Amino acid sequence: MTADELRSKFIAFFKSKGHAEISGQSLIPDNDPTVLFTTAGMQPLVPYLSGQEHPAGTRLVDYQKCVRTGDIESVGDAAHLTFFEMLGNWSLGDYFKKESIAWSYEFLTGKEWLSIAPEKLSVTVFEGEEGIPRDEEAARFWQSHGIPKERIYYLPRSDNWWGPAGLTGPCGPDTEIFYDTGKPACGSNCKPGCSCGKYVEIWNNVFMQYNKTADGTFVPLSRKCVDTGMGVERTIAMLGGMKSVYETDVFVPIISAIESLAGKKYGDDESVDSSIRIIADHVRTAVFILGDEKAVTPSNVGAGYILRRIIRRAVRHGRKIGIEGAFLAKPADVIIDEYCAAYPEFVGKKSFVQEQLTAEENKFLDTLKKGEAEFAKLLPNLLKNPQKVIPGRVAFRLYDTFGFPIELAEELASEHGMTVDVAGFAAEEKKHQEESRSLSAGAFKSGLGDHSEISTKYHTATHLLHQALADVLGPEVAQKGSNITPERLRFDFSFSRAMTKDEIKKVEDIVNEQIARDLPVSMKEMTVEEAKQLGARALFTDKYGERVKVYSIGDYSREVCAGPHVQHTAQIGAFKITKEQSSSAGVRRIRAEISGGLPLEA
Repeated sequence: MTADELRSKFIAFFKSKGHAEISGQSLIPDNDPTVLFTTAGMQPLVPYLSGQEHPAGTRLVDYQKCVRTGDIESVGDAAHLTFFEMLGNWSLGDYFKKESIAWSYEFLTGKEWLSIAPEKLSVTVFEGEEGIPRDEEAARFWQSHGIPKERIYYLPRSDNWWGPAGLTGPCGPDTEIFYDTGKPACGSNCKPGCSCGKYVEIWNNVFMQYNKTADGTFVPLSRKCVDTGMGVERTIAMLGGMKSVYETDVFVPIISAIESLAGKKYGDDESVDSSIRIIADHVRTAVFILGDEKAVTPSNVGAGYILRRIIRRAVRHGRKIGIEGAFLAKPADVIIDEYCAAYPEFVGKKSFVQEQLTAEENKFLDTLKKGEAEFAKLLPNLLKNPQKVIPGRVAFRLYDTFGFPIELAEELASEHGMTVDVAGFAAEEKKHQEESRSLSAGAFKSGLGDHSEISTKYHTATHLLHQALADVLGPEVAQKGSNITPERLRFDFSFSRAMTKDEIKKVEDIVNEQIARDLPVSMKEMTVEEAKQLGARALFTDKYGERVKVYSIGDYSREVCAGPHVQHTAQIGAFKITKEQSSSAGVRRIRAEISGGLPLEA
């Protein structure tokens, strides 16, 4: 089964069960300071799983693009990916465990759907703990569909529990569905969740039935929700009896393009294969980030830094297998052609994606030359070390200052009969990461996700700022991202040059004028077409459902948004732009603060 076929079958099945198909959202999450990318299919739906009404109704189905980089060093094996697609179906206070389990079983085993032999399936459910009962209900429903007791496993919170997203909020047990690959058991205790490869998880159904309170107790919710996730790449690999996700139809043409560039055959040499897999994964991830409707470009901060790291890691592995110069545009071309039907945001983006990749590749190749020159300068003193060991702090400085990879430092050291203190390098890197995390934690403490009063005020202020920027700089200004903390707002927008002091002052004055007018803030649900006709500000891609929420701020601003907002603008307080700077190529960044303002009404 191909990826296109799996997506189509999944959507068709759940539409037949009364679900509305909605479009997946951007890889760059709005107003979520806890992550740089959308990391799970449920992430864009958190407000609706937490109680907001979704314009498309209470039964939803979609496919969502996701990026996770926590295991980036594991990419290169047969399973790990940084970019992946997630299929999901959702119940927002509608059906619950009985229907969710029944439909999962039907889709997996039904002849017109995935047609998996029932004896190949095992499931896990929550084993319970003090204050939360064992999930016998889910186990009973599985048994009613023919999954015998011996293939139902009770596992602890670490395996079969989701949430809450923060310290408090909706959460609950899940049931995970595993496919038996037919491999022999690794021992008498081999079961789903074991890492030996006999069992592969293909679906996870989360049952949000509790609210965790501040004192740590779990209170049953009156409005229960279901949130599910099925990985596209992993599922088609499993259905095709493949050993690796890199054997699936989504990777074969990408790998073929890399083979032709390297003049090497995939499958002949495991070290070469590992590099090819890394390049294939990383270029696919980079293409999806650059091709996103809210694309970020390579930079030294945030999501742009992750993108830069991914591109440079691909270039390094290209060099490792004999590819010289910039080369990622060719596999990128293949990827865009392959995915543009499923992800229309790619249409018209090919030249931009290729230009950004090539520019970053050339920049990195130049960086490598500078790093090699710096290494040559240091070499005479390094050779005086009687142990012939390059200290970890020196290797890390080459990496941190010049982007010079540790592997290349090791190669150059080896050429001169030396080694690198890799443990010392790792210690320096860890110290740097901890410092970065502590700074990030301070900057992003308590984001908009908590719907606090100050975050809500900042969020409405971004709408006023967006419109004011368009008024002063022109209608081509478009939001490229935002981030809100209790201390400030950060707003990224498309613009080709630095703003003048006069322009910054005009924007600030306009925002404060609208706040002083004490404009009412109202919301109406409508179709996308109606929103367009009203002139509502939005991207207006196919990523919206049939109905959207449009927030109007008096007669000044009208924007498609999911909220939350103040009731009237005098609640915001005084608005002050504290900084205007470049974020990335063609994107500017404004930081602003607010003070005072009226309290929000209950």
